[in-house]
Amino acid sequence: MRVLVTGATGFIGANLVRELLASGYQVRALVRPTSNTASLKGLDVELAQGDITETASLGLALEGCQALFHAAAAYTLWHRHPQAIYRANVQGTENILAAAQKIGIEKVVYTSSVAAVGRLPHGSGTEDTLLDSRGLVGHYKRSKYLAEKVALRFAAEGLPVVIVNPSTPIGPWDAKPTPTGRIVLDFLNGRMPAYIDTGLNVVHVRDVARGHILALERGKTGCRYILGHLNLTMKDLLQKLAEVTGLPAPRHRLPWGLALALGYIDYAIEGKLLRREPRIPLEGVRMARKPMYYDASKAVRELGLPQTPIGHALVDAARWFLDHGYVKKTPQARSTPLKAGGQAGPG
Repeated sequence: MRVLVTGATGFIGANLVRELLASGYQVRALVRPTSNTASLKGLDVELAQGDITETASLGLALEGCQALFHAAAAYTLWHRHPQAIYRANVQGTENILAAAQKIGIEKVVYTSSVAAVGRLPHGSGTEDTLLDSRGLVGHYKRSKYLAEKVALRFAAEGLPVVIVNPSTPIGPWDAKPTPTGRIVLDFLNGRMPAYIDTGLNVVHVRDVARGHILALERGKTGCRYILGHLNLTMKDLLQKLAEVTGLPAPRHRLPWGLALALGYIDYAIEGKLLRREPRIPLEGVRMARKPMYYDASKAVRELGLPQTPIGHALVDAARWFLDHGYVKKTPQARSTPLKAGGQAGPG
């Protein structure tokens, strides 16, 4: 089967392409003329130039494909021009799904986000947890919520769309890096003197990639599946990083109010005055006020989603950042880093 992958040069996309090839799929990647295709170098992948915001290029890219993985998105917590996030995430989804519908694609897997899933004040959100859109923080979350609505509309109209909602992926090929990868990278570079009292659901990015393929093969049209694994406090996540790298974990907890104030100051200076990405993402701080815990048991049960120990994900991420020159201060890694792979438990 030949499949088209949008967002193939991104974090999830680069891992998805590798898993597709390993599973015997023929892969065509939609790439913009300005895209950095280093993550696809040496792979048996057909490149199709195009852009999800330009409808004229999409029909040709889809021609001859039986399935579509729409993983392209603007994953950022800050942008000089926020409307560009909506153009990519919402209008881009409308464009590519309309093209897939017109050409008669057999199945579509759309990469949404847990940003579009409701959260519970206590406990973990599931695919059925209601989301109050009025409480969405920031342009990224709003855009992913709206884009998922587009995907559900196409599914209701007959396009065989399956939706996957990754939580917080960690692992290799995070070239940008994503906001999640920056947590790992800042830790490795000794740029994290304190932490915020929050929580995340973390998952190996390769499990997320496998989850996409399982959604294609086993997922039900119109259904969505959370691709996640382990709920961890930020403190526990950083402690696991300390275990696999030998570096000390931050000992000081930064009060949320102080972090928010620093975020506003950084946004005013870096974002507004200097017109560059702030070091402290204001939207990220605002999101962190409440833990972002989710339950991926539906994807495990219905799709067979793998649950790789989080220690392995952290080791793979750290190795990749080290090997690709992102780390300025080499950590004293332990000789047996896979010890953190979960021998004492599921995480």
